[in-house]
Amino acid sequence: MQLLQSVLTRLFTTLITLIGVAVIVFFVIRVVPGTPIAMMLPPGATEDDVARLTALYGLDKSIPQQFLIWLSGTLHGDFGTSITTRQPVLALVLSRLPATLELSIMALVIATAIGGFMALTGTRLRGTKTEAAIDISNGMALSVPDFLWGLILILGFGVLIPIFHISGRISPSLDLPFTSNFYLFESVLRLRFDLWADIVAHMFMPALALAIPLAAIIGQLLKQSLKETMHLDYVTLARTKGYGENHVILHEALPNAILPTLTLVGVQFTFLIGGTVIIERLFSYEGLGNMAIDAVINRDLPLIQGIVILFAVIFTAVNLLVDLCYAALNPRLRHA
Repeated sequence: MQLLQSVLTRLFTTLITLIGVAVIVFFVIRVVPGTPIAMMLPPGATEDDVARLTALYGLDKSIPQQFLIWLSGTLHGDFGTSITTRQPVLALVLSRLPATLELSIMALVIATAIGGFMALTGTRLRGTKTEAAIDISNGMALSVPDFLWGLILILGFGVLIPIFHISGRISPSLDLPFTSNFYLFESVLRLRFDLWADIVAHMFMPALALAIPLAAIIGQLLKQSLKETMHLDYVTLARTKGYGENHVILHEALPNAILPTLTLVGVQFTFLIGGTVIIERLFSYEGLGNMAIDAVINRDLPLIQGIVILFAVIFTAVNLLVDLCYAALNPRLRHA
């Protein structure tokens, strides 16, 4: 009952957060100088043409009136029509969302694998030169932003040693039997491993660029948590029973040390999704981030609003899920 009350409270605060985001974004993008109508019309357009298009998109009304009209449509599932593509915003956003989710999940898996390996290795070889080398590597990975890692990867494995693809999501020459936009997952379900390999080859470098800074954060926090846990009584008791160091680390220390890292991974995953905006542009990856940049350049107000609202929904949903997982894994919170 207490857990249900906590979930309902979080859902209410999430709704308030989404409304606040919608209000801020709606008003901010409309007070910025410039109008999408001016970018749509040719240089010789008359004032009547400008007035006609302005009325067509409802931009002749006051900002509060525009917001109420947009909010009413949003509550009925209508996020408006894109000014540049003339297509429904919701359909456009949902068509690009799977690509961004697949890229983010792949980056998270890579970051968790690299960060976890470095943390366990540093803990197992603590006090040696290997641990010092891992700490230095983590510092270097954190000091370089993800987009710069992307440029380094493009230069290294796309130009000098062309192993991976540096643009796009899949090779245009391949047959695409997909019924959804989740290409990576659907290719596995269809047992089309040729398509899966091509998709991974396109996704690997942008995912790795996103994963490297996150892997360093995971490695640092998990190693610190493991070092603190290794001095607790139950770990000492496991050693006195004759268990080896690897067993002590993996089966005794790791289950408790991983809880703070779980919270960090959830929070950082939301930032990782936000980081796809630049990375997708850099690799010409057909995701939501690339669309967001085009929408800002073209002053496509309905599309900008739809993308921002979707990002806000993802962020709040991930944070809620992390809190629930942490409560489920932590006995003190579960029985509080």
